[in-house]
Amino acid sequence: MRVETSLTVRRLGRVSYAEAERIQAALVRRRRAGDIGDQLLLLEHPHVITLGTASDEEHVLLDEADRRLLGIELFESGRGGDVTYHGPGQIVGYPILALAEERRDLHRYVRDLERVLIDALATFGIDGKREEGLTGVWTDAGKVAAIGVRVSSGWITSHGFALNVATDLSYFASIVPCGIHGRTVISMRSILGEEISIVRAQDAVVAAFAAEYGYASVVEEGPPPPEWLSTPLSPASSSSGQVPSGPANSSKSR
Repeated sequence: MRVETSLTVRRLGRVSYAEAERIQAALVRRRRAGDIGDQLLLLEHPHVITLGTASDEEHVLLDEADRRLLGIELFESGRGGDVTYHGPGQIVGYPILALAEERRDLHRYVRDLERVLIDALATFGIDGKREEGLTGVWTDAGKVAAIGVRVSSGWITSHGFALNVATDLSYFASIVPCGIHGRTVISMRSILGEEISIVRAQDAVVAAFAAEYGYASVVEEGPPPPEWLSTPLSPASSSSGQVPSGPANSSKSR
Protein backbone atom coordinates (compact mmCIF):
# COMPACT_ATOMS: atom_id res chain seq x y z
CA MET A 1 0.00 0.00 0.00
CA ARG A 2 1.34 3.47 -0.92
CA VAL A 3 2.50 5.53 2.06
CA GLU A 4 3.45 8.64 0.07
CA THR A 5 0.31 10.51 -0.92
CA SER A 6 1.93 13.59 -2.44
CA LEU A 7 4.30 14.01 -5.37
CA THR A 8 6.56 17.06 -5.64
CA VAL A 9 7.14 18.13 -9.24
CA ARG A 10 10.10 20.38 -10.02
CA ARG A 11 10.20 21.91 -13.52
CA LEU A 12 13.79 23.02 -13.84
CA GLY A 13 13.94 24.39 -17.39
CA ARG A 14 17.19 23.80 -19.27
CA VAL A 15 19.85 22.21 -17.08
CA SER A 16 23.28 20.82 -17.96
CA TYR A 17 23.69 17.09 -17.62
CA ALA A 18 26.36 17.50 -14.94
CA GLU A 19 24.14 19.81 -12.88
CA ALA A 20 21.18 17.41 -13.21
CA GLU A 21 23.39 14.60 -11.91
CA ARG A 22 24.29 16.77 -8.92
CA ILE A 23 20.66 17.61 -8.21
CA GLN A 24 19.60 13.98 -8.47
CA ALA A 25 22.36 12.89 -6.10
CA ALA A 26 21.27 15.44 -3.49
CA LEU A 27 17.61 14.44 -3.74
CA VAL A 28 18.40 10.72 -3.64
CA ARG A 29 20.32 11.27 -0.42
CA ARG A 30 17.48 13.26 1.14
CA ARG A 31 14.81 10.83 -0.06
CA ARG A 32 16.73 7.91 1.44
CA ALA A 33 16.98 9.76 4.75
CA GLY A 34 13.24 10.49 4.69
CA ASP A 35 13.80 14.27 4.67
CA ILE A 36 11.68 14.71 1.52
CA GLY A 37 8.91 12.82 -0.23
CA ASP A 38 8.79 11.49 -3.78
CA GLN A 39 10.01 13.90 -6.45
CA LEU A 40 9.65 14.19 -10.22
CA LEU A 41 12.18 16.40 -11.99
CA LEU A 42 11.17 17.62 -15.45
CA LEU A 43 13.75 19.44 -17.54
CA GLU A 44 15.54 19.82 -20.85
CA HIS A 45 19.24 19.31 -21.45
CA PRO A 46 21.47 21.25 -23.85
CA HIS A 47 22.83 19.01 -26.61
CA VAL A 48 24.61 16.13 -24.92
CA ILE A 49 25.60 12.56 -25.68
CA THR A 50 25.78 10.36 -22.60
CA LEU A 51 27.71 7.15 -22.31
CA GLY A 52 26.56 4.35 -20.06
CA THR A 53 28.80 1.69 -18.58
CA ALA A 54 27.99 -0.68 -21.47
CA SER A 55 28.51 1.89 -24.23
CA ASP A 56 30.32 0.92 -27.39
CA GLU A 57 32.55 3.78 -28.56
CA GLU A 58 31.61 2.94 -32.15
CA HIS A 59 28.05 4.03 -31.37
CA VAL A 60 29.26 7.64 -31.13
CA LEU A 61 29.48 8.61 -34.79
CA LEU A 62 31.03 12.09 -34.50
CA ASP A 63 34.56 12.88 -33.41
CA GLU A 64 35.39 15.58 -30.90
CA ALA A 65 35.87 18.30 -33.52
CA ASP A 66 32.50 17.60 -35.16
CA ARG A 67 30.76 17.50 -31.80
CA ARG A 68 32.29 20.84 -30.89
CA LEU A 69 31.03 22.39 -34.12
CA LEU A 70 27.51 21.22 -33.32
CA GLY A 71 27.73 22.21 -29.66
CA ILE A 72 27.30 18.65 -28.41
CA GLU A 73 28.81 17.77 -25.06
CA LEU A 74 29.97 14.23 -24.31
CA PHE A 75 29.33 13.00 -20.81
CA GLU A 76 30.32 9.72 -19.18
CA SER A 77 27.41 8.77 -16.97
CA GLY A 78 27.48 6.36 -14.06
CA ARG A 79 24.40 4.61 -15.37
CA GLY A 80 24.37 1.28 -17.17
CA GLY A 81 23.32 0.90 -20.79
CA ASP A 82 24.59 2.27 -24.08
CA VAL A 83 24.76 5.70 -25.71
CA THR A 84 21.91 8.20 -25.82
CA TYR A 85 21.27 11.80 -26.88
CA HIS A 86 19.45 14.58 -25.02
CA GLY A 87 18.68 18.03 -26.29
CA PRO A 88 16.20 20.91 -26.49
CA GLY A 89 12.62 20.00 -27.28
CA GLN A 90 12.86 16.79 -25.26
CA ILE A 91 11.23 16.23 -21.88
CA VAL A 92 13.68 14.52 -19.57
CA GLY A 93 12.06 13.11 -16.44
CA TYR A 94 14.02 12.02 -13.39
CA PRO A 95 11.77 10.41 -10.75
CA ILE A 96 13.33 10.31 -7.27
CA LEU A 97 11.07 7.78 -5.60
CA ALA A 98 11.21 5.43 -2.65
CA LEU A 99 9.61 2.46 -4.36
CA ALA A 100 6.76 0.92 -2.40
CA GLU A 101 7.33 -2.70 -1.42
CA GLU A 102 4.95 -4.08 -4.02
CA ARG A 103 6.79 -2.15 -6.76
CA ARG A 104 10.31 -3.26 -5.86
CA ASP A 105 11.05 -4.97 -9.12
CA LEU A 106 13.18 -3.13 -11.67
CA HIS A 107 11.49 -4.70 -14.66
CA ARG A 108 8.10 -3.66 -13.32
CA TYR A 109 9.40 -0.15 -12.67
CA VAL A 110 10.47 0.20 -16.30
CA ARG A 111 7.11 -1.14 -17.49
CA ASP A 112 5.33 1.32 -15.17
CA LEU A 113 7.25 4.24 -16.69
CA GLU A 114 6.38 2.99 -20.15
CA ARG A 115 2.72 2.98 -19.13
CA VAL A 116 3.00 6.58 -17.87
CA LEU A 117 4.38 7.73 -21.21
CA ILE A 118 1.90 5.70 -23.25
CA ASP A 119 -0.95 7.31 -21.28
CA ALA A 120 0.55 10.78 -21.69
CA LEU A 121 0.86 10.29 -25.46
CA ALA A 122 -2.75 9.14 -25.64
CA THR A 123 -3.75 12.62 -24.43
CA PHE A 124 -2.55 13.88 -27.82
CA GLY A 125 -4.11 11.05 -29.81
CA ILE A 126 -0.77 9.27 -30.26
CA ASP A 127 -0.86 5.48 -30.06
CA GLY A 128 2.23 4.58 -28.07
CA LYS A 129 3.14 0.97 -27.40
CA ARG A 130 5.81 -1.35 -26.09
CA GLU A 131 8.09 -3.25 -28.42
CA GLU A 132 8.82 -6.84 -27.44
CA GLY A 133 12.39 -7.32 -26.28
CA LEU A 134 13.13 -3.58 -26.21
CA THR A 135 12.74 -0.77 -23.72
CA GLY A 136 11.00 2.56 -24.23
CA VAL A 137 7.84 3.68 -26.00
CA TRP A 138 7.33 3.12 -29.71
CA THR A 139 4.81 4.00 -32.38
CA ASP A 140 4.29 2.55 -35.84
CA ALA A 141 6.60 5.33 -37.11
CA GLY A 142 9.45 4.74 -34.65
CA LYS A 143 10.68 5.25 -31.11
CA VAL A 144 9.32 8.33 -29.35
CA ALA A 145 10.59 7.84 -25.79
CA ALA A 146 13.60 6.26 -24.15
CA ILE A 147 13.65 4.88 -20.63
CA GLY A 148 16.58 4.18 -18.37
CA VAL A 149 16.57 3.85 -14.61
CA ARG A 150 18.93 3.68 -11.71
CA VAL A 151 17.95 2.25 -8.35
CA SER A 152 20.22 2.60 -5.34
CA SER A 153 20.12 1.30 -1.77
CA GLY A 154 16.75 1.66 -0.11
CA TRP A 155 15.06 1.22 -3.50
CA ILE A 156 15.50 4.90 -4.29
CA THR A 157 15.19 5.67 -8.00
CA SER A 158 16.97 8.19 -10.21
CA HIS A 159 17.51 8.79 -13.93
CA GLY A 160 14.33 7.98 -15.83
CA PHE A 161 12.93 8.83 -19.25
CA ALA A 162 13.27 11.10 -22.27
CA LEU A 163 10.23 11.96 -24.41
CA ASN A 164 10.82 13.55 -27.81
CA VAL A 165 8.32 16.38 -28.05
CA ALA A 166 9.80 18.86 -30.53
CA THR A 167 13.35 17.54 -30.69
CA ASP A 168 15.58 18.27 -33.68
CA LEU A 169 15.84 14.66 -34.77
CA SER A 170 18.89 15.31 -36.94
CA TYR A 171 21.04 15.19 -33.79
CA PHE A 172 20.28 11.51 -33.37
CA ALA A 173 22.44 10.96 -36.46
CA SER A 174 25.42 11.62 -34.18
CA ILE A 175 24.93 8.27 -32.43
CA VAL A 176 23.48 4.80 -32.79
CA PRO A 177 20.60 5.43 -30.36
CA CYS A 178 20.72 2.97 -27.48
CA GLY A 179 23.02 0.85 -29.60
CA ILE A 180 20.07 -0.31 -31.74
CA HIS A 181 20.85 -0.23 -35.44
CA GLY A 182 18.28 0.48 -38.13
CA ARG A 183 15.47 1.85 -35.96
CA THR A 184 13.87 5.26 -36.45
CA VAL A 185 13.64 7.89 -33.73
CA ILE A 186 10.66 10.24 -33.96
CA SER A 187 9.03 13.06 -32.01
CA MET A 188 5.50 14.03 -31.09
CA ARG A 189 5.81 16.98 -33.48
CA SER A 190 6.81 14.74 -36.39
CA ILE A 191 3.91 12.38 -35.67
CA LEU A 192 1.25 15.08 -35.38
CA GLY A 193 2.66 17.50 -37.93
CA GLU A 194 2.18 20.42 -35.55
CA GLU A 195 3.97 22.21 -32.75
CA ILE A 196 3.47 20.83 -29.25
CA SER A 197 4.23 22.98 -26.24
CA ILE A 198 6.70 21.48 -23.79
CA VAL A 199 4.58 22.69 -20.87
CA ARG A 200 1.46 21.01 -22.25
CA ALA A 201 3.37 17.76 -22.75
CA GLN A 202 4.82 18.03 -19.24
CA ASP A 203 1.31 18.50 -17.84
CA ALA A 204 0.21 15.27 -19.55
CA VAL A 205 3.22 13.41 -18.14
CA VAL A 206 2.56 14.69 -14.61
CA ALA A 207 -1.12 13.68 -14.77
CA ALA A 208 -0.27 10.20 -16.07
CA PHE A 209 2.51 9.77 -13.50
CA ALA A 210 0.25 10.76 -10.59
CA ALA A 211 -2.47 8.40 -11.82
CA GLU A 212 -0.10 5.45 -12.26
CA TYR A 213 1.40 5.83 -8.79
CA GLY A 214 -1.79 6.81 -6.99
CA TYR A 215 -0.73 10.15 -5.53
CA ALA A 216 -3.56 12.06 -3.90
CA SER A 217 -1.97 15.41 -4.67
CA VAL A 218 0.75 17.01 -6.77
CA VAL A 219 2.79 19.91 -5.40
CA GLU A 220 4.74 22.15 -7.77
CA GLU A 221 8.01 23.52 -6.40
CA GLY A 222 11.09 25.19 -7.86
CA PRO A 223 14.69 24.02 -7.88
CA PRO A 224 16.07 22.50 -4.67
CA PRO A 225 17.74 24.99 -2.30
CA PRO A 226 21.46 25.46 -3.07
CA GLU A 227 22.46 24.18 0.36
CA TRP A 228 20.98 20.78 -0.51
CA LEU A 229 23.56 20.40 -3.25
CA SER A 230 26.63 21.07 -1.13
CA THR A 231 27.18 17.51 0.07
CA PRO A 232 28.05 14.89 -2.61
CA LEU A 233 26.35 11.51 -2.66
CA SER A 234 28.53 8.86 -1.07
CA PRO A 235 29.91 6.42 -3.67
CA ALA A 236 28.95 3.61 -1.31
CA SER A 237 25.27 4.55 -1.52
CA SER A 238 24.75 3.16 -5.01
CA SER A 239 26.38 1.03 -7.63
CA SER A 240 25.98 0.47 -11.35
CA GLY A 241 25.29 -2.75 -13.14
CA GLN A 242 23.63 -4.27 -16.16
CA VAL A 243 21.51 -6.99 -14.57
CA PRO A 244 20.27 -5.78 -11.19
CA SER A 245 19.55 -8.40 -8.55
CA GLY A 246 18.79 -6.29 -5.49
CA PRO A 247 18.09 -2.85 -4.09
CA ALA A 248 21.73 -1.76 -4.07
CA ASN A 249 22.11 -2.26 -7.82
CA SER A 250 21.20 -0.01 -10.69
CA SER A 251 20.15 -0.51 -14.27
CA LYS A 252 19.97 1.79 -17.24
CA SER A 253 18.39 0.71 -20.48
CA ARG A 254 17.65 3.07 -23.36
